Amino acid sequence: MTLATAALSATWTFVDGDWYEGNVAILGPRSHAMWLGTSVFDGARWFEGVAPDLELHAARVNASATALGLAPSMSADEIVGLTWDGLKKFDGKTAVYIRPMYWAEHGGYMGVPADPASTRFCLCLYESPMISPTGFSITVSPFRRPTIETMPTNAKAGCLYPNNGRAILEAKGRGFDNALVLDMLGNVAETGTSNIFLVKDSHVLTPAPNGTFLSGITRSRTMTLLGDYGFKTTEKMLSVRDFLEADEIFSTGNHSKVVPITRIEDRDLQPGPVAKKARDLYWEWAHSTSAG
Repeated sequence: MTLATAALSATWTFVDGDWYEGNVAILGPRSHAMWLGTSVFDGARWFEGVAPDLELHAARVNASATALGLAPSMSADEIVGLTWDGLKKFDGKTAVYIRPMYWAEHGGYMGVPADPASTRFCLCLYESPMISPTGFSITVSPFRRPTIETMPTNAKAGCLYPNNGRAILEAKGRGFDNALVLDMLGNVAETGTSNIFLVKDSHVLTPAPNGTFLSGITRSRTMTLLGDYGFKTTEKMLSVRDFLEADEIFSTGNHSKVVPITRIEDRDLQPGPVAKKARDLYWEWAHSTSAG
């Protein structure tokens, strides 16, 4: 069954052993993931013939499933192989978002915990153009990132994203594109959609992982590439003031890779040379290592 929805980009989904075109119906009102949110996903990208770090994204969705009490049924290699098979269904003219997912169909004790034996898998691929690296604006959000004691912050879990969503909506209501989200102690954690970096006197800094946000795959790759090129890169606790006084700010994430931030609160910034170099290094690396 394909859901009747507004026009979507070209989409193919692998579920229950076969590929289906369109927005396939996979949940019912009794599905545990539908009403209690037990789902995990990961996001990789295919663009210009390459899918950078695809194997790491496939491995991470399995780790996320385990962290949420689900039982992964596919190996990372199987997910990678399925992805390349599915990509053949597209015309190759538009970038594709790659989203493997696990979710629980049934619950355990009193319906609350997931029943790991009911874990299901799907792989959804859909056209999603890469955004222009012109930059975006951010403002400090009144909403905070949770801790590992309160939410599964060690997983890329769907239940974490309503918090990001309300942070973004609140920021947009004040005229900004995105939110700068802090942890419970007031340290900068990430934006509503991505990891974040600042540059001060050519020194590249990013918030140290502290259990409140995922240390992203693109984040780690960017740090390695900049370090190998010769930049000093440091993970440390960073304050809002550190970002307000930065020479440059940029974000990293699977969806858009490396994008400059061009406004923080009432301060305008220009896309800087380090952010441009980071993006150039990422593209060069991607094309040299990850062709399918």
